[in-house]
Amino acid sequence: MSGQQHVLEFRFLAEPTDVNFGGKVHGGAVLKWIDQAAYACAVAWSGKYCVTAAMGGIQFVAPILIGDFVHVRCRLVHTGRSSMNLVVDVRARDLRLTEDRLATQCVLTFVALDAPDGKPTPVPAWTPKTDEDRALARYAEKVMEAHRRIDEEVSDLRESPSGASS
Repeated sequence: MSGQQHVLEFRFLAEPTDVNFGGKVHGGAVLKWIDQAAYACAVAWSGKYCVTAAMGGIQFVAPILIGDFVHVRCRLVHTGRSSMNLVVDVRARDLRLTEDRLATQCVLTFVALDAPDGKPTPVPAWTPKTDEDRALARYAEKVMEAHRRIDEEVSDLRESPSGASS
């Protein structure tokens, strides 16, 4: 049922196939986990097929190692007409220890699409209920606004004759 579940969590162990030559989990593997959790959260909220529209504010804070217990937590923090902003935190911990650590965090925007023609379709409105919800919604809006400004500048560079390479 749409409009009910606004938080989704994945938990698993980091596997040897997830690591790079330095022995740490690939950033690409972490981004895949983030995208999967955010997709599941967006679909659970909207009740529709959803696609990733943007990812911003990505911070790789601490490495994830083979055998670490990984916790990917995704929270819906803002809705537009057909879009949803989600904040994702990835935490990791050595199972021999009790303290976990923030490994990665970011904000994603997903858009819900209708089935027959793949056009954006309305999503249930999200209303922040706690101070933390409201703070995360403001954070997500700031990250995505910065992302939009960067996109505009890159687009201007591509279109500008002086931005052309020789």
